[in-house]
Amino acid sequence: MSDDNIKSRRAALKQGLAVLTATGMLGIAAKAGAQSAKAAPASVAYQTKPNGSSQCSNCVQFVAPNACKIVSGTISPSGWCELWSPKSA
Repeated sequence: MSDDNIKSRRAALKQGLAVLTATGMLGIAAKAGAQSAKAAPASVAYQTKPNGSSQCSNCVQFVAPNACKIVSGTISPSGWCELWSPKSA
């Protein structure tokens, strides 16, 4: 094989590797974006009153004083939604 052929192959391999790396990084960025998206309150039947003893303040997803890790907007500590999950004791 000539030096020109070796250089051409190396250039092609480097270019291919760059494309694969860029594609992988785009995929990671897309997943990160999807994971950071929060649900709209209406889509999870959010209400500002508790459901029995179940309420946002005793949910594992609640972030005091008035936010949620997975539902967007201002969240009432005494609210409730379908994604409610109890804090572990």
